[in-house]
Amino acid sequence: MSEANKKLVRDFWDALSAGRVEEMLTMMADSATWWVAGNFPLSGTRDKKAMRELLAGIGETCEGPIKMTVKGLTAEGNRVAVEAESYVKLKNGRVYNNQYHFLMEVRDGKIDRVREYLDTMHTNAIFCTP
Repeated sequence: MSEANKKLVRDFWDALSAGRVEEMLTMMADSATWWVAGNFPLSGTRDKKAMRELLAGIGETCEGPIKMTVKGLTAEGNRVAVEAESYVKLKNGRVYNNQYHFLMEVRDGKIDRVREYLDTMHTNAIFCTP
């Protein structure tokens, strides 16, 4: 079970890195939630529909897909812990390069819950500050 969950999570991030957002979203349960740490405009909990909208909005500001490099995966039961790094150039000349820890829960072969921990100040400066 843990190995299958790790493969699902790796495939999820590979799809995002290739710009295949709709494929990535099919790997999420319809009832999935995604929580982002912090206290800035992108923080909080979103459902799958809201994540689709957020990713589309962010994607419009980028020169290409956000490259997510998985640095490590640890799985136990239905939980997969992910260490990752992102990189993308924005159309306004800024560069987004962040470090993450994601805790992802898998149920019935789909990602059901994501908790995202990241450098919120960097994210806010790049995506939310004019």
